[in-house]
Amino acid sequence: MPNKRSAEGEYRISGSVLDELGLDRQSALELKLKAALHQNILGLIKRRRYSPRDLERILRIQQPRVSELTRGKLSTLSVARLLLYADLLGAKAQIRLKRVRAGAAA
Repeated sequence: MPNKRSAEGEYRISGSVLDELGLDRQSALELKLKAALHQNILGLIKRRRYSPRDLERILRIQQPRVSELTRGKLSTLSVARLLLYADLLGAKAQIRLKRVRAGAAA
């Protein structure tokens, strides 16, 4: 379904918002990876009910960095840093590649 404006003037897209931002392919892929890692880290934090103080101790970072992590300020976090945080929280990172349909890879 192509992107189009609705009757109310809203812009509707099908697929990922990151694909619509006009970023180069590498930047868009990195942001998608960061977002997926971040969501999983937040899930771990929520399930285990870690407080900000707990996160300071476990991740060995100061409160402002904990706040950036929990608020999703991904521009300050690298993929490597997110992987380290996941590891310190007891998660095992695994990369899985999937084949995309011929028309989807553009």
